[in-house]
Amino acid sequence: MKEREKFGSRLGFILVSAGCAIGLGNVWKFPYMTGKYGGAIFILIYLVFLVLMGLPIMVCEFAVGRASRQSAAKAFQTLEPKGSNFHNYSYMGIIGCYMLMMFYTMVAGWMMYYCYASVSGKLQGADSGQINDFFGNLLASPGTMTFWMAVTVLVSFGVCSLGLQKGIERITKVMMLCLLCLIIVLAVHSLTLDGAMEGVKFYLVPNPDNVKEAGIGNVIFGALSQAFFTLSIGIGAMTIFGSYLDKERSLTGESVNILVLDTFVALMAGLIIIPACFAFDVEPGAGPGLIFITLPNVFNQMSGGRIWGTLFFLFMSFAALSTVIAVFENILSFAMDLWGWERKKAVLVNIVLVILLSMPAILGFNVLSGLQVLGEGTNIMDLEDFIVSNNILPLGSVLFVLFCSLKNGWGWDAFVKESNTGSGLKFPGGIRWYMSVVIPVVVAVIYLKGYYDMFRPKGMHYLIPWMIVGILMLALTGWIAFGKRKKK
Repeated sequence: MKEREKFGSRLGFILVSAGCAIGLGNVWKFPYMTGKYGGAIFILIYLVFLVLMGLPIMVCEFAVGRASRQSAAKAFQTLEPKGSNFHNYSYMGIIGCYMLMMFYTMVAGWMMYYCYASVSGKLQGADSGQINDFFGNLLASPGTMTFWMAVTVLVSFGVCSLGLQKGIERITKVMMLCLLCLIIVLAVHSLTLDGAMEGVKFYLVPNPDNVKEAGIGNVIFGALSQAFFTLSIGIGAMTIFGSYLDKERSLTGESVNILVLDTFVALMAGLIIIPACFAFDVEPGAGPGLIFITLPNVFNQMSGGRIWGTLFFLFMSFAALSTVIAVFENILSFAMDLWGWERKKAVLVNIVLVILLSMPAILGFNVLSGLQVLGEGTNIMDLEDFIVSNNILPLGSVLFVLFCSLKNGWGWDAFVKESNTGSGLKFPGGIRWYMSVVIPVVVAVIYLKGYYDMFRPKGMHYLIPWMIVGILMLALTGWIAFGKRKKK
């Protein structure tokens, strides 16, 4: 059996894993969620949930990977006792990674395109109507989106083709260090703008009135959902990096380091965007359009806006590419672990496959815009994102937790032993009930509320059938966790 690749350094593992977690959820979604849900109190609730929910699940993923020395494609099969169904999660993990990349590569391409547009001056001097049209024209052009999506795919798989240490670790380390430098420079600049301190006050000083306006229930569920989805947990993306890790350090300590880095980037992204929005009297809760429509308007009003816009979209591109590279490595590991393919063969096959799979999301904004499965005004990307973010990520996370805490899974003692192997912060052994009961119940509530919030405004004819789908998905998860295979 071929020896498993390993990280060349502890810093490499932390930065690559953090690069997987640090993505558009941090630098795109977090700032507008903070703006929408009332600022500082939302952040405090988010941080609490990040520790209570995100951290234990991340430790579970790393532990499964390190103990099995396999990707999610075979990790459960390696560790589960005879008769268990947990190995069926592998299909969910594989589908989740591919489906995530079916739209994430396109959005990463948007970031690279806007970086190019900023550096070339295409956005300079444009008024708000022209900037709005610029984004609309991008969505209407399948050729432009396909080109930048293909650039994203080729660059990212090119990095993966060089191997773990020479490619992914070496290049992601440089990219992440550049990202951290860029985010500090951009945040400092944002704080120097006239009127920025009002944004800082909104962002960092708790104000109950802001929460009342958004609704305390919405704020809590918004913070819980954001904390849950920001770490890229639930599709096995962290499992693969656990499989490349040695036993010198405890997994809880390493997970805390990654969580801190991930949180730092999210908070700094907000510190770039929200004070700038206040300085130029722009709504910080403007939604996804904040990045592509609102902020280019802000940069055009700044002194040296072309430079700052270029640096911002370069930072966004690094954040997106770090996640794409990490998930691509997971995708490659499926072929290498399941079928014994060489890395280069897996790269070549998946370049073609991912480009083809990314086309529906691109065409969903133009040629196939009439396909609105989730209701009027939605598109194919919304459907793909819904399948991943509202289904596979939460349900996959529950399966990891149950696998590590139940007797018919890997088992609590084996999980705690693996997590605590090595020096560093230890995982508390007395929270088995919390892991096996509280986390799954909380995730199930978030999961069903996500379905309700999405489909209730569309009417009962949408809500009832989709809620049935959600309940069936929960039942499938229960079967994987608790079902027994028939003895032959």
